[in-house]
Amino acid sequence: MERMTVHRIQREYPFLESEAALHDFVRRWEAGRLTKPEWTHGAHVGTAAYYAFELETEALFERMKSGIIHHNESVGTANTEDNGYHETLTRFWVETIGEFVRSRDFSTRYEAVKSATRLFGNDRDRHRRFYSFDVVKDRRARREWIKPDRQPPVVEAQA
Repeated sequence: MERMTVHRIQREYPFLESEAALHDFVRRWEAGRLTKPEWTHGAHVGTAAYYAFELETEALFERMKSGIIHHNESVGTANTEDNGYHETLTRFWVETIGEFVRSRDFSTRYEAVKSATRLFGNDRDRHRRFYSFDVVKDRRARREWIKPDRQPPVVEAQA
């Protein structure tokens, strides 16, 4: 499959080609066999949706946290106060993706992953509506969850 990336926005995701491709992708991630370039924002979203299909928020968070830390270690990315795993952003995305998957009536895990990835896969800056730059860059936010310091604007429905 040809994969086109424009300004780091991925338009196609090989793990969405089939249910088998999705399961293989997640198994490779769990085993620490994904390459660094394969672990895109869309891959984070898809993997969170994969697990959100059956896990509640706390179990989903723990699964994603341990998996991200393991992946980083597998590809040589240090998890430090300035690099690698980020607790606040992981919690933000787990809650966002988990709520999305649980609020819909998806008949299959594959359907949930495709829908979440299409909606959020290229929306890597969504957290900026909820968090200021200073909070995201704070070392404390990398090691522990920080509540959002922004309220996104409420969009009124047009009649």
